[in-house]
Amino acid sequence: MFKVFQQHTADAVWQDIAATFRRDSETKQQASRAGQTREIMNVALSIEDPRQRWVVSRQPAINPAFAIAEVIWILNGRNDAAFLNYFNNQLPQYAGVGRTYHGAYGHRLRKHLEIDQLDRAFRVFKRKPECRQVVLQIWDSRVDLPNAEGKESSQDIPCNVVSLLKVRNGALEWTQILRSNDIFRGQPYNFVQFTTLQEVIAGWLNLELGSYNQFSDSLHVYKNCDKYIDFSSQITVEENKDRLALPKEESDAAFTELARWAEQIAVHSISGEELAIRVDRSELPNAFRNMLCILIAEGARRRGQYEIGKEVMDTCTNPAYKQLWDHWFARVCKQPQILLNETKLMKTL
Repeated sequence: MFKVFQQHTADAVWQDIAATFRRDSETKQQASRAGQTREIMNVALSIEDPRQRWVVSRQPAINPAFAIAEVIWILNGRNDAAFLNYFNNQLPQYAGVGRTYHGAYGHRLRKHLEIDQLDRAFRVFKRKPECRQVVLQIWDSRVDLPNAEGKESSQDIPCNVVSLLKVRNGALEWTQILRSNDIFRGQPYNFVQFTTLQEVIAGWLNLELGSYNQFSDSLHVYKNCDKYIDFSSQITVEENKDRLALPKEESDAAFTELARWAEQIAVHSISGEELAIRVDRSELPNAFRNMLCILIAEGARRRGQYEIGKEVMDTCTNPAYKQLWDHWFARVCKQPQILLNETKLMKTL
């Protein structure tokens, strides 16, 4: 049987799921290669307004700069590890150490199959919006299936396996299929990744944004993260008012520019002050400049220049980003020993 969750926002959906996992009677113990989990199988969920993509109620807070950097990485079709590792230095522990990531979603979608699937979807829908054959493939059995003895081919096997796109009533509907979905470590970031793709492609096509729908074959939480599910609680979430929908050429240029900025932020010879001065000169559309504010604020924080980060965020006009940043900053600026103890318990930012 299907277990169904549907709400207006990602945060509300996530809270419903967290509440279900707090009721042990609805989950089953399940071993995994990464440790013991509690699991619900065959879960369908729906987010009515995909722009409200941020899970704010999760405690400890998610890392918004990493989430935004990953979106930029995906839309630029990249798989280079250094780009993401700067914004989440724990990532190699769980996705493997190397110059590239095996299951990088953007590379899979735009390069791996020797076709840019996002561009093809755009071209198909421009000519034939009623098409039911637009399927974006991430999983590749040739390189992702375990060998005959059951040995995994990589530490970084895609959890998201396929995306199904439909144009209905002038809106882009999106269905995401996941083989494996960790509600604490992965799901909040998955929502950001694929609802952003949905909004971006809808913008390319000059369409409205339909609902975001997801099927998780194995929805689970690792036992060592149970305590975080227990004390996460509903809060008032600020509305994300930014719109990322642009014509394709402008959209591609904006995400290319954001990637260039992210690379500069990772170069520590460039000071936080210099980054702050440069952002004032940015000609990015406002919604993209707000994303850049998060990235630069995180770069300043990592340089120990907290006031610079605060000044940059003061210029951000998106209340959702301000809330996300405040929660993240409060988390990572705890006393060192408290933060160390928390880091030992957690698997990823």
